[in-house]
Amino acid sequence: MPTQTTGHFAFADWKEHDVTPPGASPKLAHASVTNAFSGGIEATDTTCEYTIVYVTEKTGTFTGMEILSGTLDGRQGTFVVEERGSFGTDGTVHCSFEVVPGSGTGELTGLRGTGSFAAEHGAPSVPYAFAYELS
Repeated sequence: MPTQTTGHFAFADWKEHDVTPPGASPKLAHASVTNAFSGGIEATDTTCEYTIVYVTEKTGTFTGMEILSGTLDGRQGTFVVEERGSFGTDGTVHCSFEVVPGSGTGELTGLRGTGSFAAEHGAPSVPYAFAYELS
């Protein structure tokens, strides 16, 4: 049975630039993001790289990879999650993520898991849920 954990994260830094020519539609962008996690996952200064497709000015989808180094329910190590999500006209971002197989190190070697979050536009922190197993 997977272990369930929760917490919050906050965007510490967000740098985004367009990849497509000005005025292109749909628009493709790249974002380098730093997050700070608390709760079940304790990881400051994560590194995340997103590829974003803006279908309209306010709607689109994204994929990304994020490396988290810190603790998971007190176990020290590093792991990577692959993220997929979308955002709508109200600014809410919906995302699901999965641990990249084999990416766990230290006490997180053998980590498998999935999670999700919904980020409301302008919220200072974002709640997440994560279900995982260690083998």
